[in-house]
Amino acid sequence: MSKVKIGIVGCGGIANQKHMPSIKANADLAEMVAFCDIIPERAEKAAKEYGTEGAKVYTDYHDLLADPDVEVVHVLTPNVAHCPITVAAFEAGKHVMCEKPMAHNTADAQKMIDAWKASGKLFTIGYQNRLRTDTQTLHKSCEKGDLGDIYFAKAHAIRRRAVPTWGVFPDKSKQGGGPLIDIGTHALDITLWMMNNYEPASVSGQVFYKLGRQADGPEGNVFGPWDPETFEVEDSAFGLIKMKNGATIYLEASWALNILKSMEASTTLCGTKAGAEIHHGGSYPQDELIYNFAENGQLMEKTISPAGVVDFFEGGASAEGVAEQKQWLEAIQGKGEPLVKPEQAYVVTQILEAIYQSAETGKEVYLD
Repeated sequence: MSKVKIGIVGCGGIANQKHMPSIKANADLAEMVAFCDIIPERAEKAAKEYGTEGAKVYTDYHDLLADPDVEVVHVLTPNVAHCPITVAAFEAGKHVMCEKPMAHNTADAQKMIDAWKASGKLFTIGYQNRLRTDTQTLHKSCEKGDLGDIYFAKAHAIRRRAVPTWGVFPDKSKQGGGPLIDIGTHALDITLWMMNNYEPASVSGQVFYKLGRQADGPEGNVFGPWDPETFEVEDSAFGLIKMKNGATIYLEASWALNILKSMEASTTLCGTKAGAEIHHGGSYPQDELIYNFAENGQLMEKTISPAGVVDFFEGGASAEGVAEQKQWLEAIQGKGEPLVKPEQAYVVTQILEAIYQSAETGKEVYLD
């Protein structure tokens, strides 16, 4: 079977940190034939490092979409650009992988869903944390019913001091928000996936602009100091999500918070038969999966600690990133379906937007 031909739109951080190295690691399945970035030097550099011989370079994504050699488009731009590029890609007859979150608001996410359904092409969102060993193991347990009815959960995306100081992360006009939409989206995706529950009823939320806008910023940031004058987004956010079946999820997200434990893309699940926790992030050198249950009249724990992964990407291909690309590329070749369904990613965006809305209005947001 011929290799899938991929065009990269956006050759910045996430392209270099995850997508391009992971695609290269799946060189038997795909090749990168076109690169687009508004900064031509970035696209040229990516083409030289990862492209096929004669790979094309563009500064306008419309030109890349018009390239007949491109079969699949990876949308790796700031959040607010996800929708127009994805919609245009489907209209051009391309398959699309869009980096998380699906969109910065529900209206754009719906446009993406509509364009996808009209195209007949494949669509997925970059929630690679589903492919970690610990999340895969826990998901199998949930599918088997080992935890029973999961009626309460916590989605953890807490950094003590790890504000990203590069790119457009603090720019609300380009990202739509801060840690909630950046890393909270991963924790919520994992939690909903474990519960297999995508029917939210209402959301209450609060966001804080406390540490990011201090004159000098708090000391000890992993990525160095940031400019408080350009820090437009929240530094922490919290939400309470009530599902239609009565289950409840508490979501916590921060880039900077005076707390001891840092957990990212982690979850706590409480079921009628057992509970489980995933610990992943800055405070854990290895990913931990811990089950808790009762047996023979005693409270018991079972711990699985697979080899950990680097919490903050340094540019290499992580195991979950490689696995994410493999299952996606195989789906394009007709071998199974993409792991992350667009309808699931839509619900994540819907909930995140509702948290922001609730925080702004001071009221609970009810969802249809």
